[in-house]
Amino acid sequence: MSEETLFEFPCQFPVKAMGKADLELDILVVEIIRRHVPEVGTVTTRASKDGVYLAVTVIIEATSKPQLDAIYQDLTDHPHVLVAL
Repeated sequence: MSEETLFEFPCQFPVKAMGKADLELDILVVEIIRRHVPEVGTVTTRASKDGVYLAVTVIIEATSKPQLDAIYQDLTDHPHVLVAL
């Protein structure tokens, strides 16, 4: 059974994660993603309006849906990651 996806792999894909701003969330998110991707692209961060939360976006070269599923599973399993998009 093949898994359906709207993406054509390989492709550039932004992985986004959010958590509390008082942590080094960007380093944590990149470490988690590097378990699945040998090389990450651009990493950007953006604080919430009140500075309590931080959003981290990491551009990767995605090679398959199972790879993306594994990245999102690892991100959401981590207690410091509140949301992964």
